[in-house]
Amino acid sequence: MEFSHKPIMVNECIKGLRIKPDGIYIDGTVGGGGHSGEIAVLLNEKGLLVGLDRDHEAITASKQKLMNLKKNIKLIHTNFSNIKEVVQNNINEFVDGILLDLGVSSYQLDNAERGFTYQVDARLDMRMDKNQKITAEDVVNDYNKEELLRIITSYGEERWAKRIVDFIIKYREDKRINSTGELVEIIKQAIPVGARREGPHPAKRTFQAIRIEVNNELNIIKQTIQDAVECLKDGGRMCIITFHSLEDRIVKQTFSSLEGRCTCPKDFPICKCENKALGKMVNRKPIQPGQDEISINPRARSAKLRIFEKC
Repeated sequence: MEFSHKPIMVNECIKGLRIKPDGIYIDGTVGGGGHSGEIAVLLNEKGLLVGLDRDHEAITASKQKLMNLKKNIKLIHTNFSNIKEVVQNNINEFVDGILLDLGVSSYQLDNAERGFTYQVDARLDMRMDKNQKITAEDVVNDYNKEELLRIITSYGEERWAKRIVDFIIKYREDKRINSTGELVEIIKQAIPVGARREGPHPAKRTFQAIRIEVNNELNIIKQTIQDAVECLKDGGRMCIITFHSLEDRIVKQTFSSLEGRCTCPKDFPICKCENKALGKMVNRKPIQPGQDEISINPRARSAKLRIFEKC
């Protein structure tokens, strides 16, 4: 299957990054090379684009696409959480812009073998980096009741989390849950018929929660942003696209703390966070795709773009 992914809000990202022809830019989620390709064409012979991705298949696919541009491009198979190390070992100077497009690529969702989707029966996998050991099968079968309830409630924001967990625990007493199809049927049985008639697919939130847990998606965002901003030049910008409220909340709160705003709970009598100003948010409200883009790519509907400028 060819690695394909429709890049979201490309024009908005390019405008947000304010590309300089001789600048240095990092695409921390290079995917199929959609955003990276648009950045690269704006660079001259002195410019540099560094593309990162934890999915080796994405690196292979983007290499085929980007190298045809004959630009100064480096592609590295690594998690964007290692951005500080990447800059130290491969660039060794501050950069002009960083882009992160969080979430799952269209290729990962559409490739049934990767086990991300609830639409097709496949092995429970959901690993963005196939070199890592833990899979969705491990989470579903080996986590205890309390751990499953925590992730499905917190990461999936699923109102029927307790019933779903009870049904999973009951089912796995007889056999191990090996496929996405098995898990979907368990979830459908757990959620009352009336609740399944409206809203998204009944398995959507649970699958999201398990995927986030498998790939440790949320826990690395805050530190990655802090490390990335340290790597920016003065005036450099960071653009982040999120796809659900949990991601967006972390990005917004982290950007706010980097502005020097107090992030302590409102009932704290004295500020304990001691945040220092490293820059400013370019847009207070997130930028969202227009209707034309959503009509072409429905998966863009939930996307939000936030931009931070170091200064």
